[in-house]
Amino acid sequence: MDILMDEKGQGAAEYILLFGGVIVIAIAALIIYQSYFTSTPAFTDSDLNQVRTCVRGG
Repeated sequence: MDILMDEKGQGAAEYILLFGGVIVIAIAALIIYQSYFTSTPAFTDSDLNQVRTCVRGG
């Protein structure tokens, strides 16, 4: 009956499930937002130059 009451490995199993869930969510997010990472940059050189001009007061 001591085997049924032993809970030593329960904490480790819960951490494994928790980290596994986080990894699955992270992979799903990367797949969903893959186009943002692989497409052209969000800011082009002309956009950056326009921001620099506005910041300098021109």
